[in-house]
Amino acid sequence: MTCTNSSIEPRRFAPTPGEPGLYWAATMLRHVGFESWLERDHAISMDFDPRVTWFASQPFWLFWTTAEGVRLSHAPDYFARRADGTAVVVDCRPEGRRKPRDLAKFAGTQTACEAVGWDFRLVGEIDRVRVANLRWLAGFRHPRFVEAGLVEAAEAAFDIPGPLVGQAAQVGDPILVLPVVFHLLWCGRLTTDLLRPLGDHSLVSRVEG
Repeated sequence: MTCTNSSIEPRRFAPTPGEPGLYWAATMLRHVGFESWLERDHAISMDFDPRVTWFASQPFWLFWTTAEGVRLSHAPDYFARRADGTAVVVDCRPEGRRKPRDLAKFAGTQTACEAVGWDFRLVGEIDRVRVANLRWLAGFRHPRFVEAGLVEAAEAAFDIPGPLVGQAAQVGDPILVLPVVFHLLWCGRLTTDLLRPLGDHSLVSRVEG
């Protein structure tokens, strides 16, 4: 799609009645807005991604005129900055709900992003098992789950890969240790296969370095 007379204007996110609300991002230690549960899931995914150093919801309005003279506008769902300095604009829409007018806006947004050197991603539903695991681990993303003396012991317990609960129990009471283990999984200091349901026997290992 050819875009002419395009412009970008800043946009301030303001939740309205009936919209889901705000997600507290551990990456920036601040709230990020979302307007659907799908957007919330992708906010969690970006927050979990170690390559992402900052992201914001509904960051700007984009206005442009198509080659056919049609005036369009669009506010992308997210703008994210990566550790390598690159940027990505993200739109969230289930595949079955992408109408022709929406696709035209996504195409125009991609063209504008390419013009300034940004990546563009149109994303849909995340794998159900993976997103369920991420939602669970996100409950332990806050730094308050760093317990003095337990972090090092929990990491050391998984130097040799082993079952989640069994290895945690070697450190101490699982009620105390498991929240620390979940926090370390969120932070990427421990790892497990997130495409399998997280459970007592999930194989967990320490991430070297």
